[in-house]
Amino acid sequence: MQVKAVSMNTGVPASKVRLYIDLVRGKSVAEALAILKFAPSPSAVSVAKTVKSAAANAENNFQLEPSALKVVKIFADGAPMMKRHKPRSRGRASPILKRSSNITVVVADQEV
Repeated sequence: MQVKAVSMNTGVPASKVRLYIDLVRGKSVAEALAILKFAPSPSAVSVAKTVKSAAANAENNFQLEPSALKVVKIFADGAPMMKRHKPRSRGRASPILKRSSNITVVVADQEV
């Protein structure tokens, strides 16, 4: 059985999150959390929270054993951006886009 968790509007751009997502794709939940624990980035913290949430959803809602779970799918998509402007020379302004992301994690039993 596949169980999903989504973290919406994290303050980290999807391009930075994808570096850590690629590290844990296909690994067991325990191994993924061990990898993310020692990764030196706020992106890794966001990914770890989402993986923990998916494992907790599987354990509490579907009575699946947490030690038997594997990260089947994991991806990050773009979320709404905060748009700001920075003053430039000659009375002009340049846009600043503060990007965020949605992180989706799907875990399942080892057999799947």
